[in-house]
Amino acid sequence: MRIGIDIDGVLTNVERFQLDYGSKFYSKYNKYVVNPKGYEPYEEFGVSTELDDEFWDEYYFYYLKNYPARDFASEIIKKLKDEENEIYIITARHGEPRISTEEIESITKNWLDKNGIIYDKLIFSPEDKLETCLNNKTEVMIEDKPENIRKLSTKIPVICFHSEYNADCVGDNIYTAYSWYDVYHKIKTIYL
Repeated sequence: MRIGIDIDGVLTNVERFQLDYGSKFYSKYNKYVVNPKGYEPYEEFGVSTELDDEFWDEYYFYYLKNYPARDFASEIIKKLKDEENEIYIITARHGEPRISTEEIESITKNWLDKNGIIYDKLIFSPEDKLETCLNNKTEVMIEDKPENIRKLSTKIPVICFHSEYNADCVGDNIYTAYSWYDVYHKIKTIYL
């Protein structure tokens, strides 16, 4: 089976990162969490996108290079690989004003290696991952972004890695998982 895996929000707990580091950053502006179900820091803290950009300017490289993978992610991915599944890392990380495409690709490859994440193919996709998944014959996608979960689930099974911002993603072809061991269980449930 070909398994697609997102990075931010699936291999990492970006929700926790944004709440922890956002609380530190925004406190100097007397801004605190107003919406823990927000997807982006500006939604969580009720700030402007300009202030959100300042937050990412300060913490983006730290997050990309140093924020750890979720517990048991590498262990479960290795187990899936040992069971002869193909692992495709499909991420919407891309170059932008603060970082070039080449640099983000290099940092991402180094981070995957540092965290023991094995894979067959690393794909840098547009934000909308449906076409990427279909073109690469992905049979199941592990994703956290609500828009992607809903769109992907119209064509392939999606394991929704639970967070506050995607808690309402339910429906046909959507299987919510709460940990990497739960991801493994859901994959086995789908394909038994």
